[in-house]
Amino acid sequence: MSEQDLGRGRIDTTKPHSARMYDYYLNGKDHYEADAEAAAKVLAVHPTVKLNARVNRGFIHRATRWLAGEAGIRQFLDIGTGIPTAPNLHQVAQSVAPDARVVYTDNDPIVLVYAQALLNGTPEGRTAYVEADVREPQKIITAPELLETLDLDKPVAMSVNALFHFIPEEAKPYEIVRELVDALPSGSYLMMSHSTHDFSADTWRKVIEVYKESGIPFITRSKTEVARFFEGMELVDPGVSEPHFWKPEAGDRPEDIRSADISMWAGVARKP
Repeated sequence: MSEQDLGRGRIDTTKPHSARMYDYYLNGKDHYEADAEAAAKVLAVHPTVKLNARVNRGFIHRATRWLAGEAGIRQFLDIGTGIPTAPNLHQVAQSVAPDARVVYTDNDPIVLVYAQALLNGTPEGRTAYVEADVREPQKIITAPELLETLDLDKPVAMSVNALFHFIPEEAKPYEIVRELVDALPSGSYLMMSHSTHDFSADTWRKVIEVYKESGIPFITRSKTEVARFFEGMELVDPGVSEPHFWKPEAGDRPEDIRSADISMWAGVARKP
């Protein structure tokens, strides 16, 4: 990041941010001391959180390949992008379909800085970035960058992975997802992963407290509550499942992963 970007005063490096903490979990380099300190506190109460992050990324990659391949999707909307970590969603999608188009969105200025530098797609395809907050879905849906890149008359795969556990009930998370899905045509898909307390409630009480102390809202949801996000849609087999069990590929050994170490639900569903 340039000194000019830091000098804008838009990036507060003294407070932890969820995207930069996630970068820490993935052994990235694009976080600050405050993020590392908060992430270390999470590791102290949830020692497998780095495995959690890797398993979640594995789900995203497999689901994206399935969407670009078997489902034939050529347009992707990735909301809550986070700091780019190769391979990024567009790289995965375009490895299957070079003409795939991807729009990334996030509300963290540091993500915008890295996205502009790193999120470049194939010559046949296209990538764009929208700085927007998921809690204001209309700003995403009507963003010029999105409308110039995606054709909303054709199916879009919308990714909201590891995002909605940062959206508490008072922010109306189900209504947000419904508004976003309603803006997409028939044949579109919703891809989601979400933290849960179903396997280790005590651990997640401690994790939530760390995030709360850092000024970051965090809420886990049960399998039933996560399934509600997909209401009115056709779930792709195996339905709402643990991310490592969602269409594992040759060589994967999901049975070797303890549920409590990951504590997530994930799913992909088609809009009829």
